[in-house]
Amino acid sequence: MTSLVPFLLAIHVAAGALSLVVAPVAMVTAKGGPTHRRWGTVYYWAMAIVALTAVVLALWRPNPFLALVALFSFYFAFTGVRTLRHKHPERGEGATALDWGAAVLAMTASAALVVLGLLKPGAVWVRLGTVAVVFGVLGLVFAGLQLRRFARPAADPMRWWFTHMSGMLGSYLAAVTAFSVVNFTFMPTTLRWLWPTLLGTPLIALWVTYYRRRFQRRRTSEAVAA
Repeated sequence: MTSLVPFLLAIHVAAGALSLVVAPVAMVTAKGGPTHRRWGTVYYWAMAIVALTAVVLALWRPNPFLALVALFSFYFAFTGVRTLRHKHPERGEGATALDWGAAVLAMTASAALVVLGLLKPGAVWVRLGTVAVVFGVLGLVFAGLQLRRFARPAADPMRWWFTHMSGMLGSYLAAVTAFSVVNFTFMPTTLRWLWPTLLGTPLIALWVTYYRRRFQRRRTSEAVAA
């Protein structure tokens, strides 16, 4: 296994760099168009490789903090893609056992981050306890919302759009965070971990609000025209 570590680390770094580069392409191209779908798919699988290699490396060291963060981070991308399969729950396109299991796993990992961040059982947790709690709370909220969505699908026909957008953008914040942690060594440790979340979360909320109002105006115009 020791001989595989440099290889896995190289794959991890390459996949992370790829995700950082291709995600903006998917963001700025026409939603639902071939370019958006193509690069969105590349981004998703790059993030999957990042998460898988991170978990393997974190378990080998071992570093449970990084393993839990990897699970928490990838769940956003996983949800962003899986929600595309749930556009029409009234037609039987509801959540499957895979969706329920992933949400429960994400909640478990997030709860562990909160508990260990508060208890601080080791040096890593002492240094990154605040980060663990913030990430854990975000993960609990996001996974909890998905479980509620599975149990009681929203009446809004565009709900899948907002979930897709929030999930993919949330996962991109994780990619930016990883880049920041490795490269922005001039920052205090906690800030290096949290600034993408502190800056990006309100921007995601604004973006979702913009589209929510845009869709509402469209529905209103269609109703008037009818």
